[in-house]
Amino acid sequence: MRRKQLWIVIAALILLNCLTLIFFLAKVKEISGTAISEEVVASVGKSEITRQQWLNELEVRYGKDVLKDMIDQRVIKEMAAKYNIKVSEKDVEREYRILQTTYSSPGENKKTTEKKWKEHIRNSLLQEEILTRDVKVSEKEMKEYFEENKALFTIPDAYHVSHIIVKSSDEAEKAIKELEQGSSFSALAMERSIEEFSANEGGDIGYLMEGEERFPSEYLQAVKKLKEGAWSDPIQVEQGFAIVKLEGKIKGKKYAYEDVKQQIRREIALEQMKNSTSATTFWEEAKVEWFYGKTSAN
Repeated sequence: MRRKQLWIVIAALILLNCLTLIFFLAKVKEISGTAISEEVVASVGKSEITRQQWLNELEVRYGKDVLKDMIDQRVIKEMAAKYNIKVSEKDVEREYRILQTTYSSPGENKKTTEKKWKEHIRNSLLQEEILTRDVKVSEKEMKEYFEENKALFTIPDAYHVSHIIVKSSDEAEKAIKELEQGSSFSALAMERSIEEFSANEGGDIGYLMEGEERFPSEYLQAVKKLKEGAWSDPIQVEQGFAIVKLEGKIKGKKYAYEDVKQQIRREIALEQMKNSTSATTFWEEAKVEWFYGKTSAN
């Protein structure tokens, strides 16, 4: 449960960063002397919406949350330095692998760099380490947790897949001929696929693993036999006929107790804690003052 919460928090942080980028880039342009505030970003009939009106609305709706996130990230770094707390690259890599295969959507994979994902993961793990630094957890408790939750520390093979769905076998065969002649799979998906959501992403449907229920089991059976970059013969599905392409593969891994010992310690410690488990716990210690009030995150 804690892992799932971590991934949701990371996704939210990335969204906030995107809003921050939009807001502050525009502000920089405004300060530089360009008449950016009067630039029209949309029009409805005879009425117009200026960039400044848009920015003001962004600040009203998201400004407090974005600023709080920025403060939290700075506080985490300050406290980590103060208490000499670090997280290992192995921990970051493990969380990133899990995040890649079980949470991130195709669109997020394209828009968010690996470096940015790992930065948010590292900050989240640092926060957990800081919050639990004084909590004692016995070796016995950690080993028992590991034995009872081994499935949590096993990542199965994951296949990055794209697909094209058309209504008839004739259309599917025609699409395959075009692919063989050098047509782009993603371009064909955008143009021909009747599955609108993935078509907008060039056919990208993210990662598939054993037990996947979002897509037909035939997808996984097909991609297991493919080389990276190759596509399948037509597969009959409920909507018509599908062609699947293997974009890439992440090999599964089973982690040993020593690999995940520190993660388990944090998990147990966080469950034991009754007080706040957010970075705002340290705002007063970090002497935070902000636009919405001194050392207050409410």
